[in-house]
Amino acid sequence: MRLPRPRTRPRSLAGQLFAMQVVLVAAVVAGCAFFAYVSGRGQAKETATRQVTAAALAIAASPSVREAIRTPDPSAVLQPYAERVRKDTGITFVTIMSPQRVRWTHPDSQQIGEEFLGHTARALRGETFSETYTGTLGPSIRVVTPIRDGGKITGLVSAGITVERVSSQVRAQLGALGLAAGGALAVGGIGTYVINARLRRHTHGMNAAELSRMHDYHQATLHAVREGLLMLDGRRRIALINDAGRELLGLEPGAVGRRVAELDLPAPLTGALLASEARVDELHLTADRVIVVNTRPVVGGEQRGTVVTLRDHTELQALSGELDSERGFTQALRSQAHEAANRLHTVVSLIELGRAEEAVGFATAELELAQALTDRVVDAVAEPVLAALLLGKAAQANERGVELVLADDSLIDDGALPATLRQRDLVTILGNLIDNAVDAASEAVTGVPDPGSVPARRGAGSGRAARARVTVTALAEEGELLLRVADTGAGIDPADAAEVFERGWSTHGAGRGIGLALVQQAVHRNGGQVALDRGPDGGAEFTVRLPLTVADRTTYTTKETTT
Repeated sequence: MRLPRPRTRPRSLAGQLFAMQVVLVAAVVAGCAFFAYVSGRGQAKETATRQVTAAALAIAASPSVREAIRTPDPSAVLQPYAERVRKDTGITFVTIMSPQRVRWTHPDSQQIGEEFLGHTARALRGETFSETYTGTLGPSIRVVTPIRDGGKITGLVSAGITVERVSSQVRAQLGALGLAAGGALAVGGIGTYVINARLRRHTHGMNAAELSRMHDYHQATLHAVREGLLMLDGRRRIALINDAGRELLGLEPGAVGRRVAELDLPAPLTGALLASEARVDELHLTADRVIVVNTRPVVGGEQRGTVVTLRDHTELQALSGELDSERGFTQALRSQAHEAANRLHTVVSLIELGRAEEAVGFATAELELAQALTDRVVDAVAEPVLAALLLGKAAQANERGVELVLADDSLIDDGALPATLRQRDLVTILGNLIDNAVDAASEAVTGVPDPGSVPARRGAGSGRAARARVTVTALAEEGELLLRVADTGAGIDPADAAEVFERGWSTHGAGRGIGLALVQQAVHRNGGQVALDRGPDGGAEFTVRLPLTVADRTTYTTKETTT
């Protein structure tokens, strides 16, 4: 998402960082160069001082110098010697003088016999010292040391290098230092430019204010979107997930960074999230929800990932089931109306034929049969939703030639079911179990699967009942609701018992077989258990046990409240 930019747009973040880094690199290089210059100048002075000190001490310790001082004309011997030493050592001057400061030697022969310019008091006291002094050759770094002969100071030696020569050496070094500093600045600038060019590509040329606004919009969008949003990186780890996504998948707040394979999700859902190809509106089940999954791979970038959207389909799936039941009731009522019309015509015809007693007997028998089932259901099941469901399913079953029987021990008193046990879940559980049982019982008699049913795969070991029948038990006692549905069908193959509640378990092709999966999900939401066994009539028998105490459904109630 690219944010609208103001007319006077500030420099981009990459540009600001580039300018700041260039200034920083230049400052660091300049500082290092200045430090190197100051350090080099100090080292040059120190080196010059050591050089002239060594020369002066060597001359003062020379026996030939002491012998020359004893002669009537010391300059005749000392001047050539001093010049030779000066040239060999590379220093500027070597001056040998008397204790009275009279020069015996000097680079300029005109200065011989003149008074030495500089301090000699410390040397006359027997010390060797250095100083910077302006003499006949200009400012110089010099050393003065005494010449001893038999413990007596018979002369002084001063050796020195002019400051100009030292500065010229420093300037020569400074040129090389400047080249090195320029090279470092160029390399630093190029590196900074490359790094910031990459940063500019990643930030799309946006400045800091735009990035800050985008972050704020990003966070607000994540919390505002009611659909689940999940982003996976190239290693199939969670890079980003919003609140709705965590709720739909049942994840903890610290899920970012975890691999999808470590999330303990159902295998089909994990496979959809790990798939490299796009998935469109796939229906998947978790422990508590029905969710619609859409995935799209990320194309481009350094690491490819996947963007996943999740929609909660739980309520819609339940409503779809209720709508299917209502359609079934409508069809059953239409069929019953047709049958009632036929029976009415029969009664009218008998009366017209003058057989009134037979007409009354025929009508009474039909009324008693219908009323008996209604009375039985109403007396045993005081819960109106379950009673209506049983009567409607009985009519549907009768249209398909299946008898729906309510077991004699069925009993649910009025108020026995708490308000926390949702009626929609009861319809989902009992309605799907009865539908599957009617399908199985009908197929066992006709041998032809009903095209609108969602049957389970049946084994071939049981015999066929003479009359297709589904027996329902509904009992609430001892803090538990028992719902049991048994049929006279062929039963469940034992090899399929472990996977019968998985989504898609059906013999009627793709997109079928979700009924039993929804049953297990509803049972799980209410903290109950569902079991499969062989019934007394040889068919399948499903038994559901739901706790009627609030404490056993605390987790589910909390989820419903937060949703």
